[in-house]
Amino acid sequence: MKWNRRNVLTSCLGAAAFAATPAAANAATSSSWKAQRRVPYGAALGLADLDSDPRLGAAIAELCSLIAPVDELKWSRLRPNASTFAFERADSLMSFAQRNGLSMRGHTLVWYASMPEWTKAIDTPAKAERALVEHIETVVSRYRGRIRSWDVVNEAIPDVARRPTDRRPSLWFELLGDRHFALAFRTAAAADPQAQLALNEYDVEFGDEHFPAKRAAFRNLVFRLLDAGAPLHAVGLQCHLRGAKAIDRDGLGRFVGELHAAGVKVLITELDVLDNELPPSPLERDQIVARQVGDLLATVTAAGPLDAVLTWGISDRYSWIPYMFPRRDGLPNRPLPLDRDFGRKPFMQTIDRFTGRTA
Repeated sequence: MKWNRRNVLTSCLGAAAFAATPAAANAATSSSWKAQRRVPYGAALGLADLDSDPRLGAAIAELCSLIAPVDELKWSRLRPNASTFAFERADSLMSFAQRNGLSMRGHTLVWYASMPEWTKAIDTPAKAERALVEHIETVVSRYRGRIRSWDVVNEAIPDVARRPTDRRPSLWFELLGDRHFALAFRTAAAADPQAQLALNEYDVEFGDEHFPAKRAAFRNLVFRLLDAGAPLHAVGLQCHLRGAKAIDRDGLGRFVGELHAAGVKVLITELDVLDNELPPSPLERDQIVARQVGDLLATVTAAGPLDAVLTWGISDRYSWIPYMFPRRDGLPNRPLPLDRDFGRKPFMQTIDRFTGRTA
């Protein structure tokens, strides 16, 4: 994204310290404590935050059934050089998930950003195809049967799309063009034929400014992949919502309906709310955020079932938004379901309602 989450949410190795905490033991052994839901709910987290704050792991273990790594499966973390894969951080998050009865989504195999310096030497189509295929085969094969859903391609559409065929510039697009999208999906499917493979995108939820054109370009890519027979199983709607904007119920609803009609599942993968333009009162702000999340979920679920809902973090204490969209009044941002002290907000109640929480 243009606001560059990778620079504000980084992680490091060390989740083992969390494993010995009472919170982790309780989360792993008490089924009555863990939330039960009709629609899976999960959250993104980084290993450094998990290691430093036992409350984070306890909240995830109680409220979630899946997690998504913030950074640990991106090229910049996995690929220190062209010949090395560094899986330690991702493996630590996988261990946390398994100890606590959670599944883990794969984020992400192909992205324009978070690329290590050595990839600048990839300067021909042959080199690009070889590097892309090797990376996807190696990473997906390692987690075959354990990571059941992957964001294969992330953020392929530019922020301002002029035409439905517009694609975001990237190393892969510049050297391989549109064919790298189908190549990535086919390679991932070959490495794990049972995995759900998703195309993930943001800023398609609104009806003004550049948003409808971006949604049209995203739709174009989805249906081109389907027409080409690529194994695209799901679409991820990131849903980094702009708190001061209304959800485009008609436009978004039609798009989600088209996806379901084409047999494509729909996930919400990175939900949070930019609240920097909302009123200062925390109570009023929380109500506005919860209403907007409710509008989003009502719009999407009216068109068909959701496969999962994930927020990009679970507590305001560990969000990228305060770094990139701080409030001008200096008040803390409140973009996530739990506050900085892990208290539940109306946002969490809205998720509970739409995911059918029963415990």
